[in-house]
Amino acid sequence: MPTRSVAPTSRHAASRECFAAYDNALAEAGMLSRPVGLLDLGDFDANASDLAHRAAPKPIRVASKSLRIRAAVQRALNHPGYSGVLAFSLYEAIWLAESGITDVVVGYPCTDPVALRALAASETALEQVTLMVDDTAQLDAIDAAAPNHPPIQVAVELDAAYRPVRGVALGAARSPLRTAAEVVSLGSAIIRRPNLRLTGMMAYEGQIAGVPNASRGPRGMLVRAIQRASARDIRERRAQSVAALGALADLRFVNGGGTGSLESTAAEPAITEVAAGSGLMGPGLFDGYRGFRPHPALHFGLQVVRRPGPDTVTVHGGGWIASGPAGSDRLPAISWPTGLRFRGAEGPGEVQTPLIGAAAAGLGLGDTVYFRHAKAGELAEHLNEVAVYSSGRVIDCWATYRGEGKAFL
Repeated sequence: MPTRSVAPTSRHAASRECFAAYDNALAEAGMLSRPVGLLDLGDFDANASDLAHRAAPKPIRVASKSLRIRAAVQRALNHPGYSGVLAFSLYEAIWLAESGITDVVVGYPCTDPVALRALAASETALEQVTLMVDDTAQLDAIDAAAPNHPPIQVAVELDAAYRPVRGVALGAARSPLRTAAEVVSLGSAIIRRPNLRLTGMMAYEGQIAGVPNASRGPRGMLVRAIQRASARDIRERRAQSVAALGALADLRFVNGGGTGSLESTAAEPAITEVAAGSGLMGPGLFDGYRGFRPHPALHFGLQVVRRPGPDTVTVHGGGWIASGPAGSDRLPAISWPTGLRFRGAEGPGEVQTPLIGAAAAGLGLGDTVYFRHAKAGELAEHLNEVAVYSSGRVIDCWATYRGEGKAFL
C-alpha cells in the first residue's frame, strides 16, 4: 500500500494543558454533568483535510456509521473533496434525505417491508437514496413491499474479501458476489425489472481499510504483506466487474475503500469515489496504523466518584465496548490523565470503572477522566449530544442520532 509520513497524534498532543482547556471550556459553558462528549472541531477539520488529501483526486463519500451526528455529517460534506453519504440504515437514509442531505447510498441491503414502503412513498428519498443489493431475493423483497412503486435506485455490491487459498477468506462476510460474471448476472436481473434502476457498484475491502498494520515483528510484516496482495486482488476483480456491469448500464458511481485504504483504493482507475468516516474522529483503533494517524477529535469524559485506594480511582460508567471480536482492542482508550489503566479484574464497567496507576494519586472526587471509544460512531449511541470545542471554548452542542430520537439499529 502507498504510505506517507505519519502526522502527529494531535495538533496538541495529550497534555495537561490540552485537557485542562477542555475542563475549563466545559465549566464555562455550564456543562458540569458527566458523562460528557467533546468534539474538538480543529482536530475534526484537520482530519477532514488530511483524508481529502489522501484520497485526491477522488471524492470521499461520508460513512455516517462512523459519525451518527447529523451536524458532523454536514460539516464533513462542507469540506472540499467530500460528496454524498454512505448510510447504514434505510430509515436513516430517508431521514437524512428528507432533512436536505443529497445522494445517500445505503451500504447494506434492506428487506424490511415497512422501510421499503416508506422509501417508495417519499419523492425526495426516491431521488436521493440508493439501495445496496447482492441477491435476487432482495429484489423480490423490494417489489413485494411496494408493488407498482416508482423506480428505485439500486447498486450492486462485489465481495472484496481476499481468498488466497480455498477455504480461507480474509475480510468482512458481506456480498456473495465474487466474480464479474456473478455481478453481471445480478445486474441483468435488475435491468429486467422496470421498477428498479441500476446506478452503481460498491466493494469494501475491510481487511485493508479496517485492520491496524503498524505492529513490528513477524505479525506486522504478515499483515502488511496480506494487505498488499489483497489490494492487487481487489483491484483486478473490481476492474473486471465494473467493465462488465458498465456494459449493462451507466454507473453513476463505483465506491470502495475506507479510512485505512484511501490511497490504494483511490489509485484504482475503476473507482470513482472512496468512503471514509472513522478518520474524521480518530478513534482508538486507528492508533495502530502505519501510513497515517488521525488527530484524536472525539473524547468522552467520566467523573471520579470513588477512591478505593491510594492508587485507584473509580469513575461512574465506562463500559462502552466496541463491536467486533472481543479483545482488549475493543476497550475505550484512556486519553487523560496518562498513567492510568483498567483494573484487570473488572475492566470498563456498566456503572463503574476502577482505574489504577500512579496518576490516580492526583485525581480527586469530581475530577474528569477523558477517554476515546475504540470505534468512531458507536460512542454516539451512548450520548444525546457532544460539546463542540474550538479555540478554547465550547461553541456549540451537536445532537447525536440518539439525541434526535433516532435509534436505527
